[in-house]
Amino acid sequence: MTQTVIRAEGVAWTDPTCPVARTLDLIGDRWSLLIVRDAMDGARAFTDFQQRTGIARNILTDRLRRLVDRGILARQTAPSGRRQLYTLTPAGRDLFTVIVALRQWGERHAFAAGEDHSLLVDGHGLPLPQLQPIDSGGNLADVDTTSVRQDR
Repeated sequence: MTQTVIRAEGVAWTDPTCPVARTLDLIGDRWSLLIVRDAMDGARAFTDFQQRTGIARNILTDRLRRLVDRGILARQTAPSGRRQLYTLTPAGRDLFTVIVALRQWGERHAFAAGEDHSLLVDGHGLPLPQLQPIDSGGNLADVDTTSVRQDR
């Protein structure tokens, strides 16, 4: 697996040694995650993101700039030369599992039984299986079977 280091100039780390805190410091606000979600769903232009999210123009401008500056999105000029297009970088694409995990958590906990919601499906039109972490032995891992240690 290749590692892409995100550009983080000017970021004040909430908890410098915690990967979860650093990730949230880089992309943790809801608008940024929704922009990444929509980029995964094919949004490319400013108007695409604005129509899909309903985000105010000034906030969208700021979040797109920040996601580009941090290496999560790449910006290029459209062939027409009239607008900017945004695409996920490898680091941005690597957030797919995070988006799927949030989606699946929401499907389980953010909707009443029978309430309508969107569904992520695979190439065969079937819902993705629930993401479940496994340990080094192939067994299911959870909060009771894992711990955090410092790594250098």
